[in-house]
Amino acid sequence: MGAAIMLEKLPHFLKVLISGALAGLGQGAFMNRTVGEIMWGYDDPLIDVLNNYVPGLIPFKGKFGLFMDFNNSNTGLFTVYTGATDINKIHIVDTWNGLKKVNYWRSNECNMINGTSGEMWPPFMTPSSSLEFYSPDACRSMKLVYEQSGVFKGVPTYRFVAPKTLFANGTDYPPNEGFCPCRESGIQNVSTCRMNAPVFISHPHFYNADPVLLEAVDGLHPNKEQHGLFLDVHPVTGIPMNCSIKLQLSLYIKKVAGISQTGQIKPVVLPILWFGESGAIEGSVLQQFYTSLVLIPSVLEYVQYIAIGLGLALMFVAIVLEVKRQRNAREKSQQEPELQNEPPQYSETTPLLQDASEPNQNNAAEA
Repeated sequence: MGAAIMLEKLPHFLKVLISGALAGLGQGAFMNRTVGEIMWGYDDPLIDVLNNYVPGLIPFKGKFGLFMDFNNSNTGLFTVYTGATDINKIHIVDTWNGLKKVNYWRSNECNMINGTSGEMWPPFMTPSSSLEFYSPDACRSMKLVYEQSGVFKGVPTYRFVAPKTLFANGTDYPPNEGFCPCRESGIQNVSTCRMNAPVFISHPHFYNADPVLLEAVDGLHPNKEQHGLFLDVHPVTGIPMNCSIKLQLSLYIKKVAGISQTGQIKPVVLPILWFGESGAIEGSVLQQFYTSLVLIPSVLEYVQYIAIGLGLALMFVAIVLEVKRQRNAREKSQQEPELQNEPPQYSETTPLLQDASEPNQNNAAEA
C-alpha cells in the first residue's frame, strides 16, 4: 500500500503495468508477516519488480524491513560543546554529520539542529527549563517541557514530557507549518526523510492526536501511562535517571487509480507498529550517584548549620566574657581614686607634733 502511494504520480499506463505485474506475483493489499520479518526484513518479489520497472524509486535491493538498516548502525556523528568556556553549553550539539542544520523541511526553524544528542543536558536546571534534543530517527529537533518534580530511588528529579504541540499540525501550532504537508494534528509526516514513503510518526494509539484518527481505526485506547513519553532528569547535573520513549509508525493508505490492489480503500492513517525504549540508572552506578550527589551534600548542609550554630555560641561566650572583663576593669578604676583621696590614719600614741631633731637625739642616746 505504501508503494502504491509512492507510485501515484507515475503515468497511468505505467501504474497499470506495475499492477499487472503485482497480480502475477500474487501481491495483494495486505499480507501476513511475523514481527521479526517486518522489523528486520523479508524477501519480497515486489522490490525486484520496482527496481526493474522504476529504477531508483527505492534505495535498496533484496529484503525489506522497517528496521533493517538500523541494525548494527549508528545515528551519525555529533559534534558537541565541552562547556569549557560556558557551562550552559555543555553537551549542546554544534553539528550533526558536519551539518549545522538539515534540509528536510520547509522552514529554517524546523531545519535547525537544537539542543543535545539526547543523552545529557546542561546542569543547574529550573522548572522553567526545557529539554531540547535532535533526533536523527525523526529527522528533527524536539522539545520536552517540565511537568513536575519527583524522586527516583532517593535522587531528586524533574520530569519532562512531550507537549501537545510536539506533533501538532501547522493550523493548530503555526511554528510546525514547516513540517507540512500536514494532516490531522498529532501526527507528523516524515516522508521527506524516509524515501518519500507515506510514513507518519506519533505517540502510540494516537495519544494527544485529533480524535478523527482514533475513530478511523478500531482497537485504539490511548492513555498517558501506557503511551506518553517522559524523561526524569537530575536537575543539578542534567543526567537522565529514568526515561521512557514511545513512538508509533503509521502508513497513509488510500485508493490509487491504476493500482487495482488498492481497491476501494478510503484514505486512512493506519498504525503499523509502536515501540518503546526505556532505561534507568541502577546498581552501583546509582548508589555512587546517590552518595556523591545526594547523601554527601545533605550531610554537608547539616554540618554547615552545626558549624554556624557553634560559631554563634562561641561569639556569644566571647561577648559575655568581654563584657564581664570591661565591667571588672571599670569597678577597679573607680576604687583607686577613693584610696588616693582617703586621709591618713593616726593611732592614740601618735604625737601631734614631731621634732625634726628627734631622730638625732635618739641616735645619741643609743650611743
